[in-house]
Amino acid sequence: MKTAIVTGVSRGLGESLARVLQASGFAVTGIGRTSAATLSGPSYSFVACDLADTPAMDAVLAPAFRAIADARPEFLCLINNAAVAGPVGTIGSLESKVLAASIATNLVAPIAIANLFCRIFAESTQVLRIINVSSGAAESPLAGGGPYSIAKAGLEMLTLQLAAEHDAATFRAISVRPGVIDTGMQTFMRTQSPETLPSVELFIGFHRDQRLVAPDTVAEKIVDKLILSDVEQGRTYNYREL
Repeated sequence: MKTAIVTGVSRGLGESLARVLQASGFAVTGIGRTSAATLSGPSYSFVACDLADTPAMDAVLAPAFRAIADARPEFLCLINNAAVAGPVGTIGSLESKVLAASIATNLVAPIAIANLFCRIFAESTQVLRIINVSSGAAESPLAGGGPYSIAKAGLEMLTLQLAAEHDAATFRAISVRPGVIDTGMQTFMRTQSPETLPSVELFIGFHRDQRLVAPDTVAEKIVDKLILSDVEQGRTYNYREL
């Protein structure tokens, strides 16, 4: 049996990843505040968890992780996919409370979930993989999109840290920059004002020039190239390599 844990399954890439994984024979556990209505069946389970509420995370997720451990899957993959685009605005204009919630969801939650994953499964003998869904924004600052870019840069360091600390032959941690995907996040970004998001024209251009890729297309490539195939420990893959 192969099992995958996917965060952010209410829509977009997370929903598509969960569906493609199910179609590929995986048992899937979704994590997030809500789950997409398209995800169901005996091979799917869902754990409701507010990823901005870091202190509660271990208590909420540990029972599900232990149940997976007890089932002893031969292959287990964690996909840290959940993210929020906001808040947008230049540094100096952001409210600290909203900023903290964004960093909690986009960076602290993946660290905490990876930490729990390694704690519960570190002594197991099955093949383990952690995939952190990053972005080109991890290395290219977006004016008005600082919180998102900063979190994605940190997420790629999480991958490197995991690779440095867990060297078992059966363990791999990687990042993926999945390109520009036709999701609600893109819609949100291109509808911002230039005053709030000085880089808004970039997102308008993605849509105008028909560069956005369907979530299902990206999910199929990720599953085929990064989950069902061998990967290089600690590496960041981009969409052109999928």
